[in-house]
Amino acid sequence: MKKVILVTGANGQLGRAVNVKFADNSEVELYNTDVFEAEGIHALDITDIDDVMETVGRVKPYAVINCAAATNVDGCEKDIDTAYKINAIGPRNLSIASKEFGAKLVHISTDYVFPGDGTKPYTEFDEPAPKSAYGKTKLEGEKFVERFAERYFIIRTAWLYGDGKNFVKTMLKLSENHDEVSVVCDQIGSPTSTKVLADIIDNLIWTDNYGLYHGTCEGVCSWADFTEEIFRLAGKGTKVNHITSAQYSEMNPAAADRPAYSVLDNYMLKLTAGYVAQDWKDAIREYLE
Repeated sequence: MKKVILVTGANGQLGRAVNVKFADNSEVELYNTDVFEAEGIHALDITDIDDVMETVGRVKPYAVINCAAATNVDGCEKDIDTAYKINAIGPRNLSIASKEFGAKLVHISTDYVFPGDGTKPYTEFDEPAPKSAYGKTKLEGEKFVERFAERYFIIRTAWLYGDGKNFVKTMLKLSENHDEVSVVCDQIGSPTSTKVLADIIDNLIWTDNYGLYHGTCEGVCSWADFTEEIFRLAGKGTKVNHITSAQYSEMNPAAADRPAYSVLDNYMLKLTAGYVAQDWKDAIREYLE
């Protein structure tokens, strides 16, 4: 009998990568959900506890993978109520339903739960202290999962790109009609492919290694470095001007604060599963190919 995995946010970048990852697994059947119904996707409002309980109770999944989130960092500052509903109340509802109906829960979180003023990679044992509305709402989501779910994996990731709107596609689009672009050089992180994150999920979901994890590609760079590598691999001659976050804020006054240093150490993955993620340079090369 196939194991049913319920995916929220199935039409997003990670949701699509999860579908690709499990497509060839004959023992798995995916039940895809998102805010709006579409072909192969069922409508589910994770902020509505009744809707969540009814759906999870009816589907009775082996696991729930929560790929749904309000990820527009600037948008969260402007509408914090909606951010809390999606990023905190949603995970709470999924946690309650998962426990009630005996499902495992995989919840995706973010590097933004940290202040971003560190000098060495954050491990799962470092204390969160988010500065942005996005980070604060995502941290509350983590707390709800820890409080209400029974068998859960919280995976913090960062700088995610995949099939959908993302930084990589934005830069490539800009390169089509710009001789040069200005990109921040004093924000450091680990660009992470949704393919790598889906692989991490697959490595954890069948185990009993419950708890909190960091899940990013290995290696670090700035947004400017990342852009230069994208252009190099894509054969683009567009020049990358390195600018500071302060200069970017002058150009975009409404922008929320971004972490200056948001490198995550996949410490628990290495410790419990011996899992070493793909290097970011290899991952972006694969993605562009």
